[in-house]
Amino acid sequence: SFAYFTIKDRLPQILTRVIDTLHRHKNEFFEEHGEKGVEAEKRAISFLSKLRNELQTDKPVTPLEDELPDAALWNQYLDYQRNLSNGNGEPSWFQSPWLFVECYMYRRIHAALAQNPPIDNFDVFKEGKAQNFFESQEAVIALCTYFQELLKNIKDLDEKQLKEELFKLLQVSLWGNKCDLSFSAGEDSSQKSSPLQSLENMVPYILVNDMEKLWSLLVNAKKNRTETSNVRVDIILDNAGFELVSDLVLADFLLLSKLADEVYFHGKSIPWYVSDTTKHDFNWTIKQLQSANHMWMSRCGINWEGNLKKGVWVFCDHMFWTLPHDFSSMGGVAPDLYAELQKSNLIFFKGDLNYRKLTGDRKWEYTVPFHQALNKFHPAPLCSLRTLKSDTQVGLKPGQGEQIQASEPDWMVSGKYGVVQFDAGL
Repeated sequence: SFAYFTIKDRLPQILTRVIDTLHRHKNEFFEEHGEKGVEAEKRAISFLSKLRNELQTDKPVTPLEDELPDAALWNQYLDYQRNLSNGNGEPSWFQSPWLFVECYMYRRIHAALAQNPPIDNFDVFKEGKAQNFFESQEAVIALCTYFQELLKNIKDLDEKQLKEELFKLLQVSLWGNKCDLSFSAGEDSSQKSSPLQSLENMVPYILVNDMEKLWSLLVNAKKNRTETSNVRVDIILDNAGFELVSDLVLADFLLLSKLADEVYFHGKSIPWYVSDTTKHDFNWTIKQLQSANHMWMSRCGINWEGNLKKGVWVFCDHMFWTLPHDFSSMGGVAPDLYAELQKSNLIFFKGDLNYRKLTGDRKWEYTVPFHQALNKFHPAPLCSLRTLKSDTQVGLKPGQGEQIQASEPDWMVSGKYGVVQFDAGL
């Protein structure tokens, strides 16, 4: 299975890169922290080398021994996995659900640093994320230029034109999800060309396309808003780099077209899945755009900083996004987050990991309705914008999956196909 390939090949590669990154920063740690920095680097590397060995030799997954705020929840979840295995011994790396052990590896990487001050705030994935951003410059320039040109006439657009522009930017945000560093085990996955040129040709690869439903929802919310009610859109972010820029453009378009009054972004509270967006990445990206010596890039950055200052954009992170739990357990595990999402008119879930957590990462029949796979997770109307990089997919038409499978055996994991999949909730 793709899960087997991931645990056998991709995860050890990612760990090796993390160890290598720490090793390369040894001098920097020494300059900043003296011998203490070097000692901490050695301890972190030793911790990670042991972790890699446990993974490759299929050792049991051990409880977390750190004192971090989420450790108890992780260990409870490990107990739950133990009970699932029906007394077949301890859950091990190759005998456990893929989603669980993959999340567990990233949590252990975080522990390796968090437990080793003074390098405890070092993000081992930061360089890769920055590189992805810089290598996607042409695409970022093309997108910012397109967007700033669009804004000159946004007030004159009729409803049909507004809808066309929304659909374009939704697709850019969808295909931006291809730029995923955990998928390529950290290899280059930047967006090189203009993301707008190929949209027409990509439409056949959108297996579920609910963009019309999104449009109706947003237009109705806009018509029904009152003096006291705001239309709120939430975006559960995925990757930093080009994908994040495409999400920010979509969010700004929603505000400026008056389809939304406020946008809440949800990122990760710790470095996660190589290229996932943390608060630092979010702020760093806006700063990079602001200071770019390209007129439209810097205009975007300046405007977006303004959105944050005005409070029409809000960035939040929550521990729940870096737990192994399916979203169907959010109400019980993180009731505060669930209650927050209930205030939204529409929630976008970006990317593959979020899709796996929405659907419980199960091997569903392709035709199972999305609503059913969500397993009662309905804080608000929601939409998955996701390119397929793991073998779970629901809500297809009868025969649709089988037909693609016949000619493209790896269609579910290649990132070539995408979905804009909507669920209205109750």
